[in-house]
Amino acid sequence: MTSSDDGRQGAIDGRFMREALALGWRQQGLTSPNPSVGSVIVRTVEGAPVVVGLGATQEGGRPHGEPVALAMAGEAARGATMYVSLEPCSHHGRAGPCSDAIIAAGVARVVTGVEDPDPRVAGQGHARMRAAGVTVHTGVLADDAFRMHRGHILRVTLGRPLVTLKLARTADGFAARAAGGRLLITGAAANDQVHLMRVHADAIMVGVGTVLADDPQLTVRLPGLDARSPIRVVLDSTLRLPPDARLVAGASQVPTWVVTTDAAPADREQKLAAAGVVVIRVAAERDGRVSLPAALAALAQRGIARVFSEGGPALAEALAGAGLIDEALMLTGPQALPAGEEGSGLRAIGPALAVALADPAQFRLHETGYWGLDRFEKFERPF
Repeated sequence: MTSSDDGRQGAIDGRFMREALALGWRQQGLTSPNPSVGSVIVRTVEGAPVVVGLGATQEGGRPHGEPVALAMAGEAARGATMYVSLEPCSHHGRAGPCSDAIIAAGVARVVTGVEDPDPRVAGQGHARMRAAGVTVHTGVLADDAFRMHRGHILRVTLGRPLVTLKLARTADGFAARAAGGRLLITGAAANDQVHLMRVHADAIMVGVGTVLADDPQLTVRLPGLDARSPIRVVLDSTLRLPPDARLVAGASQVPTWVVTTDAAPADREQKLAAAGVVVIRVAAERDGRVSLPAALAALAQRGIARVFSEGGPALAEALAGAGLIDEALMLTGPQALPAGEEGSGLRAIGPALAVALADPAQFRLHETGYWGLDRFEKFERPF
């Protein structure tokens, strides 16, 4: 194969891997406890690549993306190339290994984005296919594939979910008034983008202080996507969550979990449980607050791979201090805090978060731009 042929094949591989990633991303937030994997099957017809199968992991995690694409392709999969965003599994669960299904279908070549570090897979899917005579090429759009599957990767390697922090601030750096009514910072375009980010999360996380101050719904309120609201998680060391809060009242429609400590009163747990709230007890820090590492570990054990933290500056500072932020979305509105309130506002960024975001060893600026009049900055922990 000549260098020009290599370049042409590389362009084709990149094109269809992008499509596989897009398919997987659409399902992100629906497939817990399994990763959302996209798959595209392509065969050459009269010298041109033609898609014969498309698939993504289905709601609840089964079936995986590969068998969905194989079912669509049928006999056309024989001799074709399959593009998969994550290494096909090699272990038995409720269904057989995807790598075996690929081999049985007669796929000639498999292109993957990133190896699955799950100890039950960890290269074994690639090895099994190679041993059966399938050509395997991995690492195509590896950064994009890693980024999309980072929640799954952290869950199986570190035992915790990916944490994405969202903070909004005024033009002069405030997140809220020190006292008084709610401060509306961002406009409709930015708010819609935040709701889209909720769609792709397994859980939204806030501290009980946010609930007491704002009584939020923490749901997806975009046309046609209301059913994609993730689990609402409240960190509440003493179970101060009011039984009449909207999160509690709506727990039968959108799951609400409260992470608390062993010291929390049993009678308050009983009231919340009676309303349909799931109460999870974990270890406490020395100051009595919920241990953030223990809380995230508990969520991971329940299949949560992607957490969207919307809990405000106090929770953001605690997460930063514990080194538990993987991505950060900073929104800056065009207006300053109302005149006369500058000295009493709550700063959006505390010292620990400021140091972390300024340290290239901890975070890098991945993307920036505007949603309407609101500036956004997306930071990510290097990988």
